[in-house]
Amino acid sequence: MRLLIAEDDRALGLFLSRGLEADGHRVRVACDGAAAVDAFRREMPDLTILDLNLPIVDGEQVLAEIRTMDADLPVLVLTARQEVDTRVRCLDLGADDLMLKPFSLHELKARCRALLRRKREARLQLRVGDLELDRLDHAARRGGRAILLTNKEFSLLEHLMLNRGQCVSRVELLESVWNMEPAQTTNIVDVYINYLRRKLQDPPPGRVIRTVRGQGYMVPAETDLSVSALLRPAAIQTLSLPALEAHQG
Repeated sequence: MRLLIAEDDRALGLFLSRGLEADGHRVRVACDGAAAVDAFRREMPDLTILDLNLPIVDGEQVLAEIRTMDADLPVLVLTARQEVDTRVRCLDLGADDLMLKPFSLHELKARCRALLRRKREARLQLRVGDLELDRLDHAARRGGRAILLTNKEFSLLEHLMLNRGQCVSRVELLESVWNMEPAQTTNIVDVYINYLRRKLQDPPPGRVIRTVRGQGYMVPAETDLSVSALLRPAAIQTLSLPALEAHQG
């Protein structure tokens, strides 16, 4: 899942991001209110964890602006403010939940899971043909067969499936999945695409993950990919390489 943390305490932001990334989430941290609003507008995260004491733009104003952009994506307010009036205002502004600092990371994770389950818009189950991705349980299956993916492999596949039918550039994948600057020279995207293809038994040129020459990669839209068009894992295992190339050609 894509999470946004708006927290001006950098140490706490790092603690939260590491804890949530350990569960396989992709986390973006914004250290002020203006950056939080901009990050929300660009990424539309599945869940936002929002501190109220933010510089530049106060957390309550951030919450109000977020709700003008999307009324449904869940927001959990995390604050040290003890006043009942503050909590009431946040709930009236559209916060889905509120936790007081200090807090338990274990409880925060549980509350995040509960919010995500209640929001249909979060699209917890992604399907393309016989490939299924459970974003909350961090599980992948193809043709009923469980596929064990690392956190990065899962995040890469998740991003492609969320944008199915569209070509996703290597630059976008570097920024979204690895939080890396596009100027950095690396072939890590291509390396991980090969890891995914091997585990999905989807050899090049790929039916589940397609290469768009000179541009990037894409998972085809559901209308372009029927279950019958997919190579079943069992079929892939029985085809020789020449036969497989002939089948794909």
